[in-house]
Amino acid sequence: MTSTPSAEDLLRAASQGFDHLFANDIDAAQKVFEHEDSPFHLLGLGVVAFLQAALGMETGLMDEATRCLTASEAGAKKQARAAKSLPSIHRFDAGMEWEVMHADAVVLLGLTHALGESYRGYLQCFQYFHSAHSKFNKLFKTVYPNGLQSYATPATTPLPSRRGSDGSLRSSVIQSKPTTTPKSGFFSRWFTPSTSIAAPGTITNPPSGPVEELVLSGTAFGYGLFNLVLSLLPAKIRNVVGFLGFNHDRKLALQALAVSAARNDIHSVFAGLVLMTYHGVVLLLSGYQADEAHIIKQYKAIVQRVDGRYPDGSLWILNKAKIQRMTYDTEGAIETLRDGLKPERKKSFPQADTLLTFELAWTLLSHRRYEETAKQFLGITKLNSWSHATYYFIAAGCYFSLKNYNRAQKLLDKIPDQLDKRKLSGRDMPTEIFIKKKRSLSSETNPLTFNEPHIGIVAFYKRKQARLGGDENRFVEAIKISPAEEIAIFWNTHARIENSIAIAHIQEWSSLTPTITDIESKYLATHVPKTEKDDLDTVDELAIRSLLLGIVHRTLAEYVAARAFLLDALQRAPDVEISSWVGGVSAFELAVLDLKEAESKAADMKPEEAMTMWEGVLASASEKLDQAYTMSTKQTDLSSRLDSRIVMLRNEICDKRGLLGLPA
Repeated sequence: MTSTPSAEDLLRAASQGFDHLFANDIDAAQKVFEHEDSPFHLLGLGVVAFLQAALGMETGLMDEATRCLTASEAGAKKQARAAKSLPSIHRFDAGMEWEVMHADAVVLLGLTHALGESYRGYLQCFQYFHSAHSKFNKLFKTVYPNGLQSYATPATTPLPSRRGSDGSLRSSVIQSKPTTTPKSGFFSRWFTPSTSIAAPGTITNPPSGPVEELVLSGTAFGYGLFNLVLSLLPAKIRNVVGFLGFNHDRKLALQALAVSAARNDIHSVFAGLVLMTYHGVVLLLSGYQADEAHIIKQYKAIVQRVDGRYPDGSLWILNKAKIQRMTYDTEGAIETLRDGLKPERKKSFPQADTLLTFELAWTLLSHRRYEETAKQFLGITKLNSWSHATYYFIAAGCYFSLKNYNRAQKLLDKIPDQLDKRKLSGRDMPTEIFIKKKRSLSSETNPLTFNEPHIGIVAFYKRKQARLGGDENRFVEAIKISPAEEIAIFWNTHARIENSIAIAHIQEWSSLTPTITDIESKYLATHVPKTEKDDLDTVDELAIRSLLLGIVHRTLAEYVAARAFLLDALQRAPDVEISSWVGGVSAFELAVLDLKEAESKAADMKPEEAMTMWEGVLASASEKLDQAYTMSTKQTDLSSRLDSRIVMLRNEICDKRGLLGLPA
């Protein structure tokens, strides 16, 4: 008679499948998961389908993910009930391992509904999240009754980094004011003088076996994930979920995820992935970091830990390259990504491999390597079906920069047919809304009439081409600023580029007419060729040029010129025709400028003077974020991305206040 496998046996078997998945062998992973119908194995199948759908934006795979996760959720619930009548096999309450698995399945079920981006999907997501949120809160209080202070993280250190985003975090300001102690700063729960931090790899009461490991790691992961997700929601949504009973603590969330990431259970890998994603996004999109050195240290430690276990995994290769890009090693990032995409490398996780191509394309664009960038973005159209219109749009911009106008025009001509082919739950995707700008024009704002019922970028340049007396079918001739560089603003591609690249951008954009005469910069083009008609003859184009010049001047630490250009873009924003996003983005970039300039000045100031300066700067930056938020409405292109950036930068301002000992 065959004995029923124990929870430990089933967990060990399913863990082999996750090992294959993280090592990029998705076929082997599926074979392992299909071998049993335990909640662990069904969860594995659901995770595979979920990752394929989420990473590749293939929403059709969500049905399979939902099927597997629903079965896993039901099985775990059944096992948890049965276990309650039996003696516990570990130090925790009987069946707690199944409670963790049940909560895992519920979380993923919620996310599958959210990825559909439909109103009904979000409602279902919140229903699942409400259930899992209460479960993980209860589990956390049971498993970690004394908190997380004695548990190691991947990069545990006795004190946080003492240097800020630009190498001048004012720890000396804090030291000069002994009566001011950062009681609620970002690191207060992680690092306090009275707390004894466990050395990496050591914890109180080490777990006995994989089941206890699952409970410890899974509980920290789930609790951390919930709190982090809730903290990153745009304010409007966060207010709603707060009303529904969801509360969050971002600082504790990051600590919980770090504790989970330092363990050896499968949850530790997912916790590491969440932290890697979070750190990478903050470094790329927040614009300013209160303590960049500490973020990078944590980021590197997590990547090294997971990469040591799964060196062939595309997700870890991706994050190694992101760290290189964020630390200004662009060539190193390109080499890492190219190595990860070599034909001889074993691949059976195409959705993850596509992310390498996507990251490589953006990295090449940041380096003005336009020919290679175009090839990469066009190559992605063969790898997934997500928004080919967006890929064509960026590639067309690259060929425009290369002055290959015929190739650029051919790609632009393909866009209208692609715009309606791919939708998420019947809705237009944000980047495609940006491209076609579905906004009706009245006769007052559109004196020239065209066949298009809505104005979009294509129609915008067709109209300009006609105004210039050219052939509408060659509207590429009316474009003067690369569409690729324009859309790159939303990916913050210009913020971490080499000085030579920034200067090349300035020379190109400032050589366009009308000549810039009211703003001074030593990098502006000195010989601007005269043109019969101005290159830029619309408010939209002038505002975008000023915005781009403001960003790259800030990258060069030319703060006076950067502020002048960003203010010019902000002042023009009310009069733009289709670039509804310019105002909010300009206000946001001005907030980033305030913070970066303050970091630079603080390095040469006395501690007391620096503290006074920071109080004013942090308040000013917050006011600019309020302005950006007000200007980011439902009608604003890519407003959700700006909203997310605002949330991240607010968090960094809060962290800076904590590090300086200022009230939140």
